[in-house]
Amino acid sequence: MTDTSKVNGGRLLVDCLIAQGADRIFTVPGESFLAVLDALHDSPEVQTVVCRQEGGAAFMACADGAMTGRPGICFVTRGPGATNASIGVHVAMQDSQPMLLFIGDVDRGMKDREGFQEVDFGQMFAPLAKLVLRIDDPKRIPEYIARAWSVAQSGRPGPVVIALPEDMLLEDVSGGVPRPAVHRAAQAMCPDAMGVLMRMIEDAASPVAIIGGAGWHAKAREHFTRFAERIGLPVAGAFRRQDAISNASKVWAGNLGYGPGPKLAQRIKKADLVIAIGARLGEATTDSYTLITPEHPGQLLVHIHPDPEELGRVYRPDLAICADMAEFAEAADYWDDDIVPFDAGEEAHNEWLDWTTAKPAPYALDMAACVTAMRETFPDDSIICNGAGNFSGWWHRYWHYNGFPTQLAPTAGAMGYGVPAAVAAALRHPERQAIALAGDGDFLMNGQELATAVQYGCDLLVVLVDNGVYGTIRMHQEREFPERVSGTTLVNPDFAALAIAYGGWSRRIESTEEFVAALAEAKDLKGLRLLHLLIEPEQLSAGGATISGLRARPRS
Repeated sequence: MTDTSKVNGGRLLVDCLIAQGADRIFTVPGESFLAVLDALHDSPEVQTVVCRQEGGAAFMACADGAMTGRPGICFVTRGPGATNASIGVHVAMQDSQPMLLFIGDVDRGMKDREGFQEVDFGQMFAPLAKLVLRIDDPKRIPEYIARAWSVAQSGRPGPVVIALPEDMLLEDVSGGVPRPAVHRAAQAMCPDAMGVLMRMIEDAASPVAIIGGAGWHAKAREHFTRFAERIGLPVAGAFRRQDAISNASKVWAGNLGYGPGPKLAQRIKKADLVIAIGARLGEATTDSYTLITPEHPGQLLVHIHPDPEELGRVYRPDLAICADMAEFAEAADYWDDDIVPFDAGEEAHNEWLDWTTAKPAPYALDMAACVTAMRETFPDDSIICNGAGNFSGWWHRYWHYNGFPTQLAPTAGAMGYGVPAAVAAALRHPERQAIALAGDGDFLMNGQELATAVQYGCDLLVVLVDNGVYGTIRMHQEREFPERVSGTTLVNPDFAALAIAYGGWSRRIESTEEFVAALAEAKDLKGLRLLHLLIEPEQLSAGGATISGLRARPRS
């Protein structure tokens, strides 16, 4: 760390980030924060990852925060840089991921004149972020960085946006000392509340847990798995939280969200006790607030969350518990209860196994069979990264998320997330296989980050599903306006050739047999590899939706 007896604001800022434990930042450089870039030149403790678009850089920071539990860090310039990066802020907020977005801003003397690329970031990011700050005095940099770091990871984790006037970063400051590292506050579990919860479980006939979300991590996973298995409690994952416990657990019941197993959906509806742990019970998890309604008549709801502001915000809980996820899970694991084990956990797990067993399908390239082949080829600790689109549903249904963390997928439903997230995963866990899943529309929103993957030597596999349409929207379109195709058809490049142009290896695939062979070949290679899968638009979703079937539905 540099002697801070007299340094400029950019140097002090970087020293403060290092003091908090930062070891990597993602950026698209801008002239508005040259002082920060200069300080990073002399900071071997921090890897500077130069990206190709600010949206990709922000997604990488989101994913890094999701994996580490510490704020992922992104630096962008004002105006276009900030607006591009705003998609990552939205994802970090909806996904409860700790993130810091630093924005190089106009000089302090130019504020409010609508200078070059000027934006009022307080107004712009207020509805998207947990907190928006602006540092006008370089002497206060240690205070602001410690505050931002704390807010980003406390309670419900989320993004903090910090505007940095360009001249403030260049101004010299004496005596600035970074604050010591701040840590996430851990709210202990209330023993009385735990006792009430255990009595509710004892009295229940058909309880179910929905887990994953704010503050969930490896310790919470380990303890909660032991508790749930001991009492036979069926455990479902909230939307895109499928790695919250190992899917090999004898009580894993499957995932909620778009296209859950029908038997799991019925189990949730018929449950007399629903225990939500970490999950917000958002729209996707609850099927538009119908699987569990905000008033949930006939059901008891226990909601356990690390942020008191989430408790009672939408749902009426019968028991609300504000606690750190690991603290709660550990208390449950060690609680000396008299609960007679339920048979329901094992029953739910067997139903999930049946739901995730691929059945033969009449397609040359059968996506369910492809995911099954991937499951047999790559290890359990592979990190599966995807953006938004119907293509992801095949992995949500057929992949078994047994390691942790192994799922990076935006609950905000943002397209273009998979490739940047996989780059972040490959950098954070080079010993593991990072796999980016993308649809053709999804890929072209951030496919340029393949250049970043190659630049930093990432070991990255991309599975690109190309059906020539915006598949999710086409599915809804055929449901509502059958045979009136409008705005959903795509003309795509040769994605296999594109991967080669970036310096990678690729294969073009049109059958399941070709996929299996290419997968075996790709497994033994390193670096960037891309499998370009051409599928029929008729094969619309993992739930079995087809264009012909939607068109044939009776109309009222």
